[in-house]
Formats: sequence, structure tokens, C-alpha cells
Amino acid sequence: MIKLARTYLTAVLLAALVACGGSDTTPPAVQTPTENVEAPPIAAEPQSEDETTAAQETTEETPPEAISETSDEPVEQPTTNATQPSIRVPTTGPSGPPTSARFKEGTHYQKIVPAQPTNVAPGKVEVAEVFWYGCGHCYSLDPALEAWRKKAPSYIEFVRIPAMWNDTLRMHARLFYTAEALGKLEELHSAIFREIHVNGNYLNTVDKIAAFFKQHGVSPEDFHKTFSSFAVESKLQRADLLNRRYRIDSVPRMIVHGKYSTDVSSAGGEANLFALLGELAAYEHGS
Repeated sequence: MIKLARTYLTAVLLAALVACGGSDTTPPAVQTPTENVEAPPIAAEPQSEDETTAAQETTEETPPEAISETSDEPVEQPTTNATQPSIRVPTTGPSGPPTSARFKEGTHYQKIVPAQPTNVAPGKVEVAEVFWYGCGHCYSLDPALEAWRKKAPSYIEFVRIPAMWNDTLRMHARLFYTAEALGKLEELHSAIFREIHVNGNYLNTVDKIAAFFKQHGVSPEDFHKTFSSFAVESKLQRADLLNRRYRIDSVPRMIVHGKYSTDVSSAGGEANLFALLGELAAYEHGS
């Protein structure tokens, strides 16, 4: 009995060390930003190069479902008749390796096979961050990421995709898309992080979120109308689909043009991450 108890205690302590991964089940405690925070790498399932996007949607495995505070149910697959934004399948980039000798595939980044559709115009390269407002690592990375995207080359189109693996994350995803639909995202994105990690208000109920928007000039009527709108529902369905296609089980995660996946830990720190994103984006742009 003593040996079994020690084994159980060891397993619990190890599980508690996993931060911002698919096993998170409760809102995080207020955290102080740290340097070069790391996220667990994703275990990618091997795929053949000639598989099509259609085959990917029907055969890939979904990220492991976490049990949330609200008895989270498994995510349903998006309905096929829902209106989705137009998407463009990435074309094959230039010949040769996508990065300099500084970075290696399989070590600093993973190739996504098959490449996934993007939602940018021809000549643009999509760089996406998959994130969660409740993740301390996402909060730490956000200021540097904001500074990078503002001085990135004009051909880079930066987008955010909220993580979706349990009820708490889906609530924050709805918060994100509500702010976007109300034209308040640029104003409130950093404020939402601070509200959670500095003020200790987890924004995990509709009433808390409504009160937060009211403090920032949005009437309860406008909030509730937008929060449950078709536009927000459509964005949530697309985010869920992309989370599954990219096999997201930890955040923050960076996706370059639907083809490459990396994070702070794999890249070797924040400075290396932004250098790697620049090299991959330049390769896809043909520079």
C-alpha cells in the first residue's frame, strides 16, 4: 500500500508540472511573466506527402479532450453546411530547405503534412498563433509577439486562433471573437490578459465577461447580441476545425502558412522563435 501511494503521488506531481497543455483543467493562478517560457512539443502523427486535405479531415486524430471544471463534453465536428471564410490551399514553395543551417526540421520546427489551407490573399504569408487567454506562457509571450508583428515584413499576415480543447478555453475563444466582432479586439486584447493574470478575474462566465465589456463601453444589449451571434459561432467552428487539423494540445503554438509548426521551447527561446518565423515566412514568400 505504501508503494502504491508513493507511485500515485509521483504521478500527480508530474502532471501538475505540465503548463498550458491539453491536460489543463482549471484557470491558472495569477502569474508573473517569465523569460523564454516553454510549451510542451506536439506529438505529430506521421502522414504521407501525397495525402490530400480531404483525406486529412476524415482520418486524423483529434487532440486529447481535457475534463474541465464544467464537465466538458467532447467537441462536435463542425457541420458541413456552416458558412466558413474562404480559404486558399498553400502552394508549393521554392526549392531547397526552408531555413538556414541555424534551424533544422524535426528539432526547431515540424512540417505539417499535408499542408493546411490558409485564409490570406495571394502574395501574403500567414503566421498564426494558437493561444489561450488563461495561459501564463501566452501572457508572457504576448508583448514580444505584438512588437514583432508590428515590424514584420508587409507580406506577413499575422492572425490569432484560440485554443478549443475544453469548456473554459471555448468560453475564452468566444470572448476573443466577440471582441473582434465588436471592433474592440485591438483595444482589449492585452487588457483581457491583464484582467485574468493581474486582476485575478478569470472571465470564465457570461456575467463576468459582460461586466468586463461594459467597463469598456459596450452595452449589455450589444454584448449579448454579439456573444451569441451567427458570426461568432462560425468563427468558433473554424477555430475548432483548425485546432484539430494542427493537432493542438499545447499553447502558445506558432503555425507558418499552414505548413510549419513551432513554439518557444522548440525554437530555443523567444529571439530564436522570431528569427525562425522570419526565415520560414521569407521562404514561403519566395524571398
